[in-house]
Amino acid sequence: MTELIAVAVITILAVISPGADFAMITRNSYLYGRRAGILAAIGIASGILVHVAYTILGIGILIAHSPNILLAIKVAGAIYLIYIGYKTITSKTEIDVDINSTKQAAITAFRTGFLTNVLNPKSTLFVVSTFTQIVSPSTSIGLQMSYGIFMSLMHLIWFISVAVFFSHYKLRAAMLEKQTILNRVIGVILMGFGVSLGVIPIAN
Repeated sequence: MTELIAVAVITILAVISPGADFAMITRNSYLYGRRAGILAAIGIASGILVHVAYTILGIGILIAHSPNILLAIKVAGAIYLIYIGYKTITSKTEIDVDINSTKQAAITAFRTGFLTNVLNPKSTLFVVSTFTQIVSPSTSIGLQMSYGIFMSLMHLIWFISVAVFFSHYKLRAAMLEKQTILNRVIGVILMGFGVSLGVIPIAN
């Protein structure tokens, strides 16, 4: 029971802490509408399952103790966030309607959330450290998988809530009126997260 409570508390705190995932969901939701925000949230939750899968398989231990692998994840994540941030800042398109009716738009929204999470070394270390420091080696694989599903579900619920909030028609209309300024603010935030990922050391 103590292990379960610890996993639950750590997960909830990790989910609600502002970060690149939050900025990405905000961006997708107010620019492209509720569907894009929700699809990005599903992408983030799917990314968590990827971290859980390789951790349970034992690869997470290798990642946690391999500076080169973590460095590669950091660099890839930093480049991706800086790129998305730059594209957001320099976007000239004035968007005032949902543009998510096409299959390609749906795939793009999901991929954005998925890559933002999968390439985030903080998400990697959140899952790896939880399973290596909190979860006992004697815990059954079934229970470990249940923890992983819980982590993913909490991310899904939280970020769908964020997407619904920022895509509300009144708030979205107000935000779209200030789109140029908001694009720059969110773009700078995303680029800032990218730079921080690239320069701040992550302890093993």
